[in-house]
Amino acid sequence: MIKLKNAVGYIRINSNELSDVEFGIEEQKQAILKYANDNGYGIVEWKIDTVNGANDSCPELNEILYGDVSNPPFEAVIIFENDVFAHDIKLFFYYFYVLDKKNIKLLCTQQNFAEGDKVANACHDLICYVAEQERRNIALRTDRARSIKASCGGYSGGRCPYGYKVENGRLIINDEEAIMVKKVFELLSNRYTLQDTADWLNDNDFRTRKGKKFYPSNIKAIKDNKPLYQGMYKYGKMKSWVKGVHEPILNNTDENL
Repeated sequence: MIKLKNAVGYIRINSNELSDVEFGIEEQKQAILKYANDNGYGIVEWKIDTVNGANDSCPELNEILYGDVSNPPFEAVIIFENDVFAHDIKLFFYYFYVLDKKNIKLLCTQQNFAEGDKVANACHDLICYVAEQERRNIALRTDRARSIKASCGGYSGGRCPYGYKVENGRLIINDEEAIMVKKVFELLSNRYTLQDTADWLNDNDFRTRKGKKFYPSNIKAIKDNKPLYQGMYKYGKMKSWVKGVHEPILNNTDENL
């Protein structure tokens, strides 16, 4: 037995036109039920708005767009015809967009906007394009904000360096790791190689954050971050270090470390 997909049936009737309307509530219901049956959907909930004019509020429609109607359990909203949903094409596109953001299809019993129709596909492609541009703009704004924060010496994300932890978006000294960082620079200043330094840490029960042994690559990463441990900061593609707002682990006047 094929499992039906859940759908909401939406009907909108203008009470001022009830005496003249060709497709009333029952007629629309029958058309929606037939469309649902033919396309593998089951109507599990009806939403019906009876309004007094074109600009009257539609509480049931608002419930679909902004309420608890979500996927799951609902995969689609089925309407009788486009004009029933919205007389203004801009509003219709907006409703289509809101539902698409909730991963809910908007389906119409009339062929002028049925599932898979060229107009429907074009509308969906446009929505995907708008959503993609929105994601890119958010990424650009986020990256710009991080760059501005970094230029002022503030922690702007990325892997937290050994010796620090992140609290409320700031680098705070991690006392246990800071001991290890200081020891690394002490050993390096005494002409220990990267391998010798890693061996010393491992022999003295120091471990990485993942509980693993240290390797020369770990020591090199700490060594390359010396300016940071002396109170400077650099993020991403910044060309030079700037004065950081974090507390230094090393004394930046001690050039022997």
